[in-house]
Amino acid sequence: QVQLVESGGGSVQAGGSLTLSCALSGRTFTRYAMAWFRQAPGEEREFVAAISRNGMNTYLIQSVKGRFTIARDNTKNTMSLQMNNLQPEDTAVYYCAADVLAVVIGNRPLPSSDFRSWGRGTQVTVSS
Repeated sequence: QVQLVESGGGSVQAGGSLTLSCALSGRTFTRYAMAWFRQAPGEEREFVAAISRNGMNTYLIQSVKGRFTIARDNTKNTMSLQMNNLQPEDTAVYYCAADVLAVVIGNRPLPSSDFRSWGRGTQVTVSS
């Protein structure tokens, strides 16, 4: 059974930075495409970024391009989301997701239904 554990959330002022991490255990990490989603209060869960199994393909939504970077370390079974120049609209619970069948080509966002394994989330709060 796959287990995903997020870490690195917190509270920062606008313009600040945070790095989220997601650790996968219980299965072979390199079999899984990985993604970050976020959910703000009263809003639906939103795709943020995804990375392919070998890390060669990534996709980030337009609103975070140039500010966020998704990466993975297949030697440490971890994925990260480096978030710079954070803005109040980035405030949300951020979730790590994984699936062996999801395909990250790098030209489109992925629906949450493509991912069957989820972490519990980590809170990111950005104040103005």
